[in-house]
Amino acid sequence: MTERVTLGVAVIGTGKMGADHVRRIDEVISGARVSAVVDIDAERAKQVAARVDGCTAHTDPASAMAAADVDAVLIASSGPAHEAALLQALEHDLPVLCEKPLTPDAASALRVLEAEQRLGRRRVQVGFMRRYDAEYMKLKSLLETGQLGRPLMLHNRHRNAASPPFFTSDMLISDSVAHETDVTRWLLGHEITAVTVLRPTPSANAPDDLQDPQFVVFETDGGALSDVEIFVNCGFGYQVQAEVVCERGTARVGDGHAMVTNMAGRWGGTIAQDFVERFADAYDREVQAWVDATRRGHVTGPGVWDGYAAAVVCEAGVRSLHEGGRVPVELVERPALYG
Repeated sequence: MTERVTLGVAVIGTGKMGADHVRRIDEVISGARVSAVVDIDAERAKQVAARVDGCTAHTDPASAMAAADVDAVLIASSGPAHEAALLQALEHDLPVLCEKPLTPDAASALRVLEAEQRLGRRRVQVGFMRRYDAEYMKLKSLLETGQLGRPLMLHNRHRNAASPPFFTSDMLISDSVAHETDVTRWLLGHEITAVTVLRPTPSANAPDDLQDPQFVVFETDGGALSDVEIFVNCGFGYQVQAEVVCERGTARVGDGHAMVTNMAGRWGGTIAQDFVERFADAYDREVQAWVDATRRGHVTGPGVWDGYAAAVVCEAGVRSLHEGGRVPVELVERPALYG
């Protein structure tokens, strides 16, 4: 693809995340415009499209992808709808930014991986936005210098103020810990080989039948351990932290000490209330990087292999949650297309 002056993007899904991406492309980043939006709710699609000059509304992803002014696709619909949209985009040979999860399960993720392999080139970037967060990027760069020595352990904390009413115990793994799955693989440069999920007594603030919090332990093929505290009804805000323990030192991100105030006999700061607020800059950086690479005819960032690996690890985690004990992670052989 020769570099286009402006990339026409179809945004599939106009809920909280999709509408935010429409705003981001229209108002924040450069090099792209929203040329189409898609939602099964026709009225909502029309309302979102009406905010953007020249944007059309659709209820079917295929009709949007066939439009002459659509050069790329951003998928922000619910996870179960991702596979069909991804396969359609690959049939059209369109570059894609797909919000995580790639797909909700390992079998469907493998089908997408196989479809991209048949195409013979990468077309899909997966929306693991923490790779674009300034603090996580700085931590990754530090680890790559080798100054701290070999990573031994990674401690992760992932807290939400309150879970949505539809959230299930399985979703603490598949929708939330999915991020730490990718963070572990990316920061350490290891594949995850086994998962153990431990079940503390549920918080009194958790809805009935929700196993919250959970404590997850990953084993890796590099000999490191990574643990995750996932607590989605902590009550006080949205908090994501990570600390790497290495042979010659440690490094931690996510303390949120950008500004500390002293007033009226108190000192302190603020805590973000959701992921959109906490990772706003990361989302901006992620979408801009995708647009820039797409205009040059390239695909960068986390891809289908990373989405597939996360799906397999999360399935193992859900199995451990229900059955107890350590569950091995079994990946297919990594295709040459993914390095």
